[in-house]
Amino acid sequence: MKPVDVLLAISIAVIWGMGFVVAKAAMSHFSPILLMALRFTLTAFCLIWFFRPPPGLFKQLFWISLVSAALQYSLTFNGVRGIDASTAALLVQLEVPFGLLLAWLVLGDRISLKQGLGIVIAFCGALLIIGEPKLQGDLIYAFMVIGGAFTWAVGQIMVKQLGNLGGFRLISGVALFATPQLFVASFLLENDQLAQIATASIAAWGAVAYLGLVMTALAYAIWYHLLGNYNVNQVMPFLLLLPVTSVFGGIVFLDESLTVKIAAGGCLAIAGVGLITIQRWPRWQAAKP
Repeated sequence: MKPVDVLLAISIAVIWGMGFVVAKAAMSHFSPILLMALRFTLTAFCLIWFFRPPPGLFKQLFWISLVSAALQYSLTFNGVRGIDASTAALLVQLEVPFGLLLAWLVLGDRISLKQGLGIVIAFCGALLIIGEPKLQGDLIYAFMVIGGAFTWAVGQIMVKQLGNLGGFRLISGVALFATPQLFVASFLLENDQLAQIATASIAAWGAVAYLGLVMTALAYAIWYHLLGNYNVNQVMPFLLLLPVTSVFGGIVFLDESLTVKIAAGGCLAIAGVGLITIQRWPRWQAAKP
């Protein structure tokens, strides 16, 4: 990878990692699906004027948005509401082995022996985390996060099949369709949306701005740019920094605690993801022209 793209990949992991912390704080006021609807509203409003997706791809973008945004974020952040942001960020690492398994099933990608071992280790780490006694009353939230990781992986396979549309145009299209999808989901599953919006503080709106402009518009545009120009397994290793950022942010800003069992499970999950994604690439495969 080019040095500038390496820096961009690192920035994505930091931005997304802190996103769990910011969203967890914002959910003290906003309900999870409403928060995600406001997030994508802001993203769509800022991008659609400059980066319009081609009408011929609207059908594909509708389904990509439904899976990778509306369903995924509804699951993930309802899960984050019930468990620590740091724990959720560790469980989200399962998106990598899920993605590899789906790429094998759908795209015909090969899974090496090392990657297979990484998949097993990552899932063992997740089992260790959900076996933590303090989560026993909140397992539904942990499984929501795991379900969100799976749907995110499904969405990335759908994005990969779409081709290199361009980062900003792709996230603009996703946000355009995800916004009404999330508002409908919030209307069906949550209450008091208007009251939440009317009484939101500056800090709550600041969190929406971070989630909509930085975590979504900026970070996903960079992510889709990298995904369109490099092999998935070249980009994925940088996401190993995501849980590190979230754990640090959760402890510092949210006063969360990290038990030995969760830390051990998180280390196993990260190690498994590392085995899956970190590998040597021949120079001629390093980047597409």
